[in-house]
Amino acid sequence: MCGIVGYVGQRQALGILLDGLSRLEYRGYDSAGVVVQNGHGLVSAKIPGKIAALRAHIGDRPLIGESGLGHTRWATHGGVDRGEPRIPTSRATARIGVVHNGIVENHAELRGQLGSHCFTSATDTEVIPHLIEQEQRKNGGSLLHAVGEAIKRIRGSLALGVISADHPGLLVAVRINCPLVIGLGEGETFLASDISAILPYCRKIVRWRRTSWRRSRTRGSRSST
Repeated sequence: MCGIVGYVGQRQALGILLDGLSRLEYRGYDSAGVVVQNGHGLVSAKIPGKIAALRAHIGDRPLIGESGLGHTRWATHGGVDRGEPRIPTSRATARIGVVHNGIVENHAELRGQLGSHCFTSATDTEVIPHLIEQEQRKNGGSLLHAVGEAIKRIRGSLALGVISADHPGLLVAVRINCPLVIGLGEGETFLASDISAILPYCRKIVRWRRTSWRRSRTRGSRSST
């Protein structure tokens, strides 16, 4: 099982993501990574090993941005090397970032349907941002709608966090047959695969199927389907 965390709000995301991942270390993992939306695009850091190694890897070049995702991964598809700790992005544009807990059972079939897309790993998760990108091209760019259409094509279990370089301050999440919790704060929203990752930051927890969270200056704003 993988551990995932997400944040959208007014604070810098990186410290919250790393702290949340540290609280999920009990789950066991072999690699970790974070991706942050900085208002211009996505910036990421990922590395084999522990959260301490990820912190050291980031070092003095903090990833600036007020929304982001974090992931600890236990390899199920694809090996463990510097290229494999997945915060997958759609490599054609590097505009979509995804964290995923679960298994995409039909990932090989989906790769065949995405023949024109360039993949950089053997992970099942990497098909997800490519599916989202394909749906955005077909349906005019709405991230929430594209995520909804993409998951209709997936067999398996899903707990997802999705951010896009083209939608600053927007975090989309999905849960199908996998644990995922949402925490609400004042003008900020958190997601995690386990409540322990976000409990220090919020006390109100909500559960749902698919929804998006957009940064607001006064409170968290939600739209759902």
